[in-house]
Amino acid sequence: MSSTSTVFRATRTLFRPATGFNTSFAGFHTRQTLSNGFRQSSKRWQSSTASDGTQQAQSWFKRMWDSPIGLKTVHFWAPVMKWALVLAGVSDFARPAEKLSLTQNGALTATGLIWTRWCLIIKPKNYLLAAVNFFLGIVGMVQCGRILAHQRAVKNQSLPEQLEAKVEQVKEEVKDAVKA
Repeated sequence: MSSTSTVFRATRTLFRPATGFNTSFAGFHTRQTLSNGFRQSSKRWQSSTASDGTQQAQSWFKRMWDSPIGLKTVHFWAPVMKWALVLAGVSDFARPAEKLSLTQNGALTATGLIWTRWCLIIKPKNYLLAAVNFFLGIVGMVQCGRILAHQRAVKNQSLPEQLEAKVEQVKEEVKDAVKA
């Protein structure tokens, strides 16, 4: 329904004559007024605030505060706090793959993918939580890929190359310990 027709229907009673009792239209006008009254009161699906336009006049903050997934609910704050897990996973991109845990990143991947689907099934649908879980799953998959590629590369090395890599790692640890 267009907004102009809603405005005209709301102001119809303002433009109606106050007496309205002409001799020829007295019965008609009374019946019309009566039927309009019933027609307006029978709109049960329409809230009392929908006709006076306060929905559009509310500020963004007020709408978010009163929303079922708004600022005062766990549906908002859980995804906001869960972004810390995504940022921690992204910061692990700088870490060497041998220091990452496959179990932990596998759990993050599974959590992200399972909860992404669940966020789109529950009522109210929480797209903010679905987005954070999707990115958590993506970060976990990238990290698992890095770990598996590193393990495959180490497995394909010969024994002397593995020993040499371990010696270099120990040398670096000793240098770091001496500096500290």
